[in-house]
Amino acid sequence: MALSGKRVAQIEIKSKGDVFHELWKGNPHQVPSLTPTTIQNCQTHDGEVGTTGSILFWNYFHDGKDSVAKTLIKDINEEKKSVTFEILEGDLLELYKTFVIHVHVDKHGANNLVTWTVEYEKLSPDVPDPDTLMDFYRKVTKDIETHHLQN
Repeated sequence: MALSGKRVAQIEIKSKGDVFHELWKGNPHQVPSLTPTTIQNCQTHDGEVGTTGSILFWNYFHDGKDSVAKTLIKDINEEKKSVTFEILEGDLLELYKTFVIHVHVDKHGANNLVTWTVEYEKLSPDVPDPDTLMDFYRKVTKDIETHHLQN
């Protein structure tokens, strides 16, 4: 059984892709107010939000428990409308040696496609693939879409 893996979730949204990208790139501290049942808090730990190298601390609810993560903004690509986060500390590293999250927006007229890709390396073969996290990212995306469509 392979210890390294990759999971992808694609979610079509009707809200503007640019707004979604800007939220993750430059205003992640606003995410908890848009999806409070999944993400409770986001604070800048180091650096300047919206720049590569900044570090964010997250409180979130996943798999029935409160969890934390410290992430590094590893890359921001304006042309591709993508942001890459690397988990530095937190609950996920109890199961995974490495965990990298890419969120990318493709604009297609009135509809946009949000793609979440996670790349990971398990600590052992009995660690599950992060499928429940992909469901988590789908819910976060739909909560943000709902908020944006209401405004």
